[in-house]
Amino acid sequence: MRVMGLDYGSKTVGVAISDPLGLTAQGIETIERKEENKLRRTCARIEALIREYEVEKIVLGLPKHMNNDIGERAEKTLEFRDMLTRRTGLEVIMWDERLTTVEAERTLIESSVRREDRKKYIDKIAAVFILQGYLDSLYIGRNAGETGSGR
Repeated sequence: MRVMGLDYGSKTVGVAISDPLGLTAQGIETIERKEENKLRRTCARIEALIREYEVEKIVLGLPKHMNNDIGERAEKTLEFRDMLTRRTGLEVIMWDERLTTVEAERTLIESSVRREDRKKYIDKIAAVFILQGYLDSLYIGRNAGETGSGR
């Protein structure tokens, strides 16, 4: 079962896809648009990727404030979730994405990606962190009952 991870921004959407076993997330692309509310092409591209990768579930990053409040950006993300659910018929899981962009930036710096090139990759890398966090939570949940004693 493949899962899609999305980092929804005002002009870009970072996209990540899980491997078929649902263990690891790989960055696929960053979908760009000229205006924030112009989502027709963005949704069409997401739908094409869903078909191409046979995605069964979507994980969408929810940009909460550090104090756990939901601001304007999160409200727009929830509206985007509703649109995705209507258009794709898939379950869309909201995932706390606090600090994923910071983590993505740090990863790009550590990988010696030039400052002017980071913008091209940051949303896709943030989508990887969102999706990997979700996948890891599933793995931890599946193994919570194991003791590791070898019996």
